[in-house]
Amino acid sequence: MTKNEIALAPTAALLVIDVQKGFDDASYWGPRNNPAAEANTAALMDAWQETGRPVVLVQHASRTAGSVLAADHPGHAFKDFVAERAGQAALLVTKTVNSSFYGTPDLAAWLTAQGIGQLVVSGIQTNMCVETTARMAGNLGYDVLVPLDATHTFDLAGTDGTALTADELATATAVNLHGGGFARVVTTAQLLAACAAPAQVTA
Repeated sequence: MTKNEIALAPTAALLVIDVQKGFDDASYWGPRNNPAAEANTAALMDAWQETGRPVVLVQHASRTAGSVLAADHPGHAFKDFVAERAGQAALLVTKTVNSSFYGTPDLAAWLTAQGIGQLVVSGIQTNMCVETTARMAGNLGYDVLVPLDATHTFDLAGTDGTALTADELATATAVNLHGGGFARVVTTAQLLAACAAPAQVTA
């Protein structure tokens, strides 16, 4: 195996986190990065379906007043390309916080029941629900891969007025996950190549 090759377990689960219509509201979120995120996520979902690996959809139901991700808002719905592929999902998790492990049904319990030890974490936002879920998954002992180019986020300002662009935040997430030992940051192309290769069982 070369440096850029990845071994995917036959049961490796793809988590597609919060790819919902509300994130298309630029007036609410501000500037985003990575316009290829949706196409890359769709390609991963298709590859997972073709190889019989499980896909887990995660949907955020915000409790924040006026949120475009509230359960009674049109923005709560999955983006069309995800909705069109929702029938292939092995599990739908609904959550109200950043981590997909604090949702309903219990993600960790389901993964354990299925004998799944490897997770690929994609979706929105890179530095929020994707990073939080990946960090927690790493702490729980899963082998975690994050295709950064199948995620996106938005510019963000801190309380002191310091602002970071979406790309800067994505870079920080990649450094946090890799440097902190929570996950391996990979590309969609690497994962698609791994899907096409004979399945490998990882430790």
